[in-house]
Amino acid sequence: MNTKKTALAVAGAGVLAGVVGLGILAVPAGADEPPPVLPSITAEQLVESVANAKIPALNGKVSAQENLGLPIKVLDGMNSATVWADGQNRFRATVPGRTSERTLVEDGGTLWTWDSQKNTVTKHSHGQQATPENLAGKDPATLGKDLLGLVRQYSDVKVDGTARVATRPAYELVVTPKPTERTLLREVRVAVDSETRLPLRLQVLANGQADPALKVEFTELTVGPQDAKLFQFTPPQGATVKERTDAGKPHNEAEGRKGLQDFVSGLNLQTVGDGWDTTFVAKLPGDLNSMLGQARGDGNGKARDMDVTSLLKSFGKEVSGPYGTGYVFSTKVATALVTTDGRVAVGAVPEQVLVEALGQVK
Repeated sequence: MNTKKTALAVAGAGVLAGVVGLGILAVPAGADEPPPVLPSITAEQLVESVANAKIPALNGKVSAQENLGLPIKVLDGMNSATVWADGQNRFRATVPGRTSERTLVEDGGTLWTWDSQKNTVTKHSHGQQATPENLAGKDPATLGKDLLGLVRQYSDVKVDGTARVATRPAYELVVTPKPTERTLLREVRVAVDSETRLPLRLQVLANGQADPALKVEFTELTVGPQDAKLFQFTPPQGATVKERTDAGKPHNEAEGRKGLQDFVSGLNLQTVGDGWDTTFVAKLPGDLNSMLGQARGDGNGKARDMDVTSLLKSFGKEVSGPYGTGYVFSTKVATALVTTDGRVAVGAVPEQVLVEALGQVK
């Protein structure tokens, strides 16, 4: 596997996952309100200041919207949350579902998760406190500069004006693929708070689409001290409590982790291309027909009332090419190609790029 290419893709995914996970995103104010006037700043300065920023005490309501072009909604029923932070690495979040609610509480040494429907609590104890320094091995300023340098190999990065989000003035940081990049994505926009330097809004825009394919934002945001009791958790009466620790995990969990590693290794995962048009190619453990046959059975030779082929066709379309035959699945931000002989190619790229990638991997 090409470590550099994989690191770039993982870094990009990690930045997105981190921003969404922290809930540090916000909603634009009224459309008629003029953008704030802020001191000028370069992209380098803004990225470095974001890397140096610490999460302050805050509370707010977060919403997520998707427009991926799928027949189902990935975020359906899980597109809102309420978050709190105390500015000292403790936080709380509640995520409502259709029939239940999940609560997460980080009290500084233990992460608690509670599922109200099942009335189950998971207690996850930590060892060393997680900080940018011990996670990345670099100081935040250096990390920010390195990330910007890596991104700029394939992108144009600039500060594109200002915005007002949840009444807070912010800079608009825009990352755009260079013209040589073959990707479905047009740009990624991040609104950065002018005072705290925290990302306040994230939008992923695809080519040919006016509305964001993905947007996560605060509908309410208040920065200031929070009640310390919010970051304490006591399991509800009658709840089933499961405990996990970073060290000394149960043997069966270790076996499960090894099984997952063996599965991934067996896929022979490879990367093709650079930057925005990086494609991931893997080999499934068997051809598609045999796997579909297994899916139609219950493991005891009994057929289930399930037409897997029709299910595949409902989400994608049958295709053929130099790779043979298969199915292609398209969204506004990514494409996946699964061949009949069990190869898979995935990327934020058009179908032709996946076809070329398959041709480079045997």
